[in-house]
Amino acid sequence: MSKFLIIQTAFIGDVILATALVEKLSASHPNARIDFLLRKGNEALLKNNPRIGEVLVWDKTERKFANLMKTIKQVRRSEYDTIINIHRFGSSGLITALSGAANKIGFDKNPWSFLYSRSVRHSLASIHEVERNQSLIAEISDDIAAKPRLYPAKEDFAAVSGYTRDPYVCIAPNSVWFTKQLTLDKWIEVMAMHTEQIYLIGGADDRPRCEELAKALTGSITVLAGELTFLQTAALMQDALMNYVNDSAPMHIASAMDAPVTAVFCSTVPEFGFGPLSSNSKVIQTKEDLDCRPCGLHGLEACPEGHFNCANGIEIDQIAHAGQK
Repeated sequence: MSKFLIIQTAFIGDVILATALVEKLSASHPNARIDFLLRKGNEALLKNNPRIGEVLVWDKTERKFANLMKTIKQVRRSEYDTIINIHRFGSSGLITALSGAANKIGFDKNPWSFLYSRSVRHSLASIHEVERNQSLIAEISDDIAAKPRLYPAKEDFAAVSGYTRDPYVCIAPNSVWFTKQLTLDKWIEVMAMHTEQIYLIGGADDRPRCEELAKALTGSITVLAGELTFLQTAALMQDALMNYVNDSAPMHIASAMDAPVTAVFCSTVPEFGFGPLSSNSKVIQTKEDLDCRPCGLHGLEACPEGHFNCANGIEIDQIAHAGQK
């Protein structure tokens, strides 16, 4: 039996998109074992995934180097046939290079790629990230990328069942980066468009901003940020009339559940390859031609030009039209 290890030790959205490789490998190598290595804190994303054998966790938060060495030893002991490293930074490259695997595959931008069996050119050309990742396994599957997928359990759907009895929309108003999130006044306008129940979702760190939004309007608005797990959030988003998100992790959760989604892009652009993949998905961005946009791949802590027109230039009727079924 062949043994594969997929490595993606970046952030939540990156792990979700990497599940497309799990789906593809499982289909093309049905008798293989597929394991997954990620950073501590993201392991709950892969819970219940029937296509993954073991989830290996690297703790980057404490004793990073010591835990890296521990992870390398764990990978070597597992005697994988093939390592597929999606991550482009040195730590994951070292894990790959020292894995002992006969086949070590990754992107050429990793500083340790010269020790790989095969390195694949990484480009930010206008293809989706799942297609970029698919290029790593094209030789052992084909050129057609699968879609990412999460697997909420019955317990996850049961946990949110009390919220799903009546029609509702979900709004994930936050991002780690300021320039990737729509402004509060625009989100208030989005909320005002709906008479349905509104759920404000996100992590515990997102709760203060969600509570600020909830106070801005009267109506059926419930703050769930910080109260749901990743997979409970996925279960909730699946049956929403619409999910309104920034270019952030909730957009990728929607993609993995094929949930309806309206994705707002402020400082970043979908051409980077991180747009929504749901069957019912819309992208919203300013119609203004800004020389400063995009200002970076991941967003910034503040608008470098001081005007934030990539967000302020978005018109509410764009979002209202996108939100119609």
